[in-house]
Amino acid sequence: MASDDIAQLADALSKTHVGDGELSYKDLGLKLDNAESVEELVREIEQYQGLRALCLEGNTLGVDAARVIAKALENKDLLQRCYWSDMFTGRLRSEIPTALKSLGSALMSAGARLTELDLSDNAFGPDGVKGIEQLLKSPSCHTLRELKLNNCGMGIGGGKILAEALIECHRQSSALGAPLKLRVFIAGRNRLENEGARALAKAFQLMGSLEEVHMPQNGINYAGVMALASAMRHNPELRVLNFNDNTFTKKGTLAMAQALKHLRNVQVINFGDCLVRSEGAIALAAVLREGLPILKELNLSFGEITEAAALVVAQAVLDKPHMEKMDLNGNCLGEEGCEALREAMENMDKGDMLASLSDDEGEPEDEDEEDDDDHENSGDDDDASDDCNEDNEEDGDIVKENGIMRKDDSPEKPQCPAEIMSFLSCPSAEKLLQLGETRTNLQQQVNPSDPQGAADVLLKIASLYSGDPETKTAVLETIDAMLKKLLSGSALQSYCFLSTLLVLMGLLKGEGKMKKVSLVPGQLLCLEHAVQQEYFAQHHASLLHTFTSKNSEALKSCSSAGERLNSALEKKCHNQH
Repeated sequence: MASDDIAQLADALSKTHVGDGELSYKDLGLKLDNAESVEELVREIEQYQGLRALCLEGNTLGVDAARVIAKALENKDLLQRCYWSDMFTGRLRSEIPTALKSLGSALMSAGARLTELDLSDNAFGPDGVKGIEQLLKSPSCHTLRELKLNNCGMGIGGGKILAEALIECHRQSSALGAPLKLRVFIAGRNRLENEGARALAKAFQLMGSLEEVHMPQNGINYAGVMALASAMRHNPELRVLNFNDNTFTKKGTLAMAQALKHLRNVQVINFGDCLVRSEGAIALAAVLREGLPILKELNLSFGEITEAAALVVAQAVLDKPHMEKMDLNGNCLGEEGCEALREAMENMDKGDMLASLSDDEGEPEDEDEEDDDDHENSGDDDDASDDCNEDNEEDGDIVKENGIMRKDDSPEKPQCPAEIMSFLSCPSAEKLLQLGETRTNLQQQVNPSDPQGAADVLLKIASLYSGDPETKTAVLETIDAMLKKLLSGSALQSYCFLSTLLVLMGLLKGEGKMKKVSLVPGQLLCLEHAVQQEYFAQHHASLLHTFTSKNSEALKSCSSAGERLNSALEKKCHNQH
């Protein structure tokens, strides 16, 4: 090595941080190609007694240099933390796995017990994961608590290899009586997509120890999100959930909402740029209302959420004492909607909590657009109504096949008597009255786990409302029985039903193939009656009123009935029970 190179290296090494058991060469920009180039560095490693952390971040490491450093690590049995991010800049991708294998073998030979491994910002791809595969399976990683692989380009293949390695590590460590308890997992910007996400979901569910999961920007859509959601609910200590910039759409968001119901320790949720949309936002608002007691931050930015849905979310955070920040920037509120949201937050004395709305996309256009998830994995899940299923099984078997519900797993519908079937196929007031006491069977035909079917039946029956006393009584009694059942479950189920009802009424733009009905006054008058009943909670009325008051144009064909409904909703909202 030339004398000036040696002098440069010596100067760089003089800036080495030593202390607290850590030897750090962070951001020294060292070009470590061979044995000679790492001679001084190796000497420091060898002489450092009680080495617990080694930081090589911000340098560039070649194969030969890695071998020499590895040799120095073979007797460092106390090493626990390896900060090895961004240490292969300018290297051939084929060199990286060999270098990683050398370093990993040294840790295993030393009998080191790692607690933290950071290999972020090393573009090593699937082959790089193979370079650490044996290390991850070994006893050296049985004690691993933090694994950081951000921006490594792992791809689907790398995600699968990583998942299998973690599963094997958990199996072996469990056999020894001390199962792997990974707490922090970071793997953003890795192109994991659905297959990689599903593979990792299996590992996450098995471990059940995660406290932080960061997987932003991975090209995951609802099928992968559903698998991850199922796994998340098996990690009760979760505090931070970051899936920013993946594609949830309605199905993925509802699955995440279902998982969040079970998680009491979550403090940070980042679903920004995830295409949560309005129906998803309403589902998350339901979970906010009933759970997430110590939530501090909620990011639902850039999700195509409309004004009314944003207001529903705002109302749901009212009673969150630890809440510090809510980000709804980049949605579709419009100028008036942004002002309405700011005003609502100010009125609740939560104005400081709301993040900037400077990048709002403006009110959405009315024209119908094809939904992203209609074209993704079209065979995965054809029935959106399954998304609001409550968990009737302890292990979350509702979401199967790596996050996709099979048709034969759907809730079993009750047997439908012939006269009921005849009525539902072609409803009429005459047929309803002819049912007599068997009208009670109509209640059994609505299931909170099938919000679309329930809303459809409800609107069909409500359309029969008339001034005839006998018909009016029969319709209202049936509507009361149905709504009592549909609104008595969890907030998530009832909000899913109400948001579906809003879609069918044309008050909310939905996803999928739901067609809005042609409203008749009787349907609105039935709702006017219902909101005055004890079973219709104030927060349910508030949800409906937020949409009816913001979308009066949709009720224009039934203006008088619409005004009566709005008046009843407003009265209910201002008379909290």
